[in-house]
Amino acid sequence: MNNIFPIFDKVLSRESKEKMLKQRGIVIWMTGLSGSGKTTLAIGLEKLLHERGNLVQVLDGDNARSGINNNLGFSTEDRKENIRRISEISKLFVNCGIIVINSFVSPSDELRNLAGSIIGEHDFHLVYVNTPIEICEKRDTKGLYAKARRGEIINFTGISAPFEKPAHPELIINAGEHSYGECLKQLENFTLPKIIL
Repeated sequence: MNNIFPIFDKVLSRESKEKMLKQRGIVIWMTGLSGSGKTTLAIGLEKLLHERGNLVQVLDGDNARSGINNNLGFSTEDRKENIRRISEISKLFVNCGIIVINSFVSPSDELRNLAGSIIGEHDFHLVYVNTPIEICEKRDTKGLYAKARRGEIINFTGISAPFEKPAHPELIINAGEHSYGECLKQLENFTLPKIIL
């Protein structure tokens, strides 16, 4: 390979790392409104895969914005940069053979397509956690919807900023209609065939 980053010719291959880990690195990208259950399902899937002996990393808004993205707000430009950085990090994990479960509102097809283009179409698997806003707002575990309704948070997705339903998700989880256990099983069944070498 002839490129301007010769280190890529010298480091161990992704295939070598996947063979050692006995798994295929992929990204499960979960989109949906705040409070839809994305992160709860991501953590549940992480535990299931860990029990199987898989190496998994969950990324979500909290662990991203408390560290690498702590200088970003919620403007259109900052949301795009947030997704760009997360996607680049995810790509690095995947190239190490790690299974990445991402939980991000990522409210537009533009942002989700950006993530997919960076990570790569064969490694990026979009899951839409479809929970009605009424249910998300009732949960409101962080009190964000209440603050948004009072005008204390601007550009809050679902209230003062739009959420576009994904045009072509690989999986739709109707979390408002099914139990947590049913949703997790659906997610597990979707994921397992994709991580087998």
